[in-house]
Amino acid sequence: MPRCPYREMAKAREQERRKTMADKKRDYYEVLGVNKSSTPDEIKSAYRKAALKWHPDKWVNGTDAEKKTAEENFKEASEAYSVLSDENKKARYDRYGFAGMDGSSASGGGGFSGFGDFDLNDILNSVFGRGFDFGGGFSSFSGFGGGGSGRGGTVRQRGSNLRVKVKLNLQEIAHGTKKKIKVSKYVSCTHCHGSGSEDGSTETCPTCHGRGQVVQTVNSFFGQMQTASVCPTCGGQGTVIKKKCTHCGGEGIMKGDEIIEIDIPAGVGEGMQLTVRGKGNAGPHNGINGDLLVLIEEEAHPDFERDESTLIYNLFITIPEAIMGTQAEVPTVDGKVRVKIAPGTQSGKVLRLRGKGLPVLNGYGTGDMLVNVNVWIPKKFNKKEEELLQQLAQSENFKPNPSAEEKSFFSKIKDYFN
Repeated sequence: MPRCPYREMAKAREQERRKTMADKKRDYYEVLGVNKSSTPDEIKSAYRKAALKWHPDKWVNGTDAEKKTAEENFKEASEAYSVLSDENKKARYDRYGFAGMDGSSASGGGGFSGFGDFDLNDILNSVFGRGFDFGGGFSSFSGFGGGGSGRGGTVRQRGSNLRVKVKLNLQEIAHGTKKKIKVSKYVSCTHCHGSGSEDGSTETCPTCHGRGQVVQTVNSFFGQMQTASVCPTCGGQGTVIKKKCTHCGGEGIMKGDEIIEIDIPAGVGEGMQLTVRGKGNAGPHNGINGDLLVLIEEEAHPDFERDESTLIYNLFITIPEAIMGTQAEVPTVDGKVRVKIAPGTQSGKVLRLRGKGLPVLNGYGTGDMLVNVNVWIPKKFNKKEEELLQQLAQSENFKPNPSAEEKSFFSKIKDYFN
């Protein structure tokens, strides 16, 4: 399939539109003081410094304005790290910017949750160690994701995430779709209802005395800090089972299948990963379910090339149609439309059909469709056709005589963007 000479221009145009639509946030790399080539360790170290500097517990004696600034900066750094520390999210951000970070839909209920949604406990634990605490009474901010453990309480173990691939055709990408898939995973034990106990009886853990955690206090340059780790005896539950369930061995989970309906928004693309909250493996002992990570695969289309939200179609016309002009029928994702081919159209002419491309993810409008006109030149002629062509070749009107505008590549660029 011939490639459209304006493919790169279409890409640049689309990227500029995404840039103007993005939220007025600071670039995640700027927030942490790193760049795209920074290693995971460098990103982690940068976030650690930012978290230590802006953690609200370090500003308890500050003014209201200082406290607000600290909270905002801390949340900003945590959000940046939640994206840049995740390989898939980072790749998505590098490609689409903030336009790709917004939630595709509200989380929960089998819907997708955007990359801006993150669990602060998981982030701090991954950087500072499980149960890290500044010891200043900080518990949470509004807007941060929940889950995991409550401070000074028992730990609900989280199930692992699952990954599946979903293949979509162009029509499904253009209009959005629902997909039902069968997933084999760990589910809550039906015999003990997830408790892990055969008869429901438990007793207080002798090691942590029901707290679910063992805590150590250390002195450092930043003051007194506490590190809490999950109790090795009860696994953070605060209780131990007297008699283990005979069906799940006391884990509270067992192998099972679930039919999950996935609501896929319009405008997704190849390699994009979407998250269905709470549809991964069940957590042990009535813990928190993991997430289902859906990797999008895109089926190749026989007629269209795709460049993000722009569709490119190669239209072939005959020499007489190029000379005299014609009305040509071209397909779109919404059905066929007719386009006017002006007399004297040259091969390589690009026609733009506004709004006939694909929806931009998150509902920021619709891309265009580019029709790349190709004049079809037959390779073989019969004797009568050859004689006719020889006669035409003698005509001055059929000898190349391009105008200055037709000679100029930049004029074609100007026409495209007008």
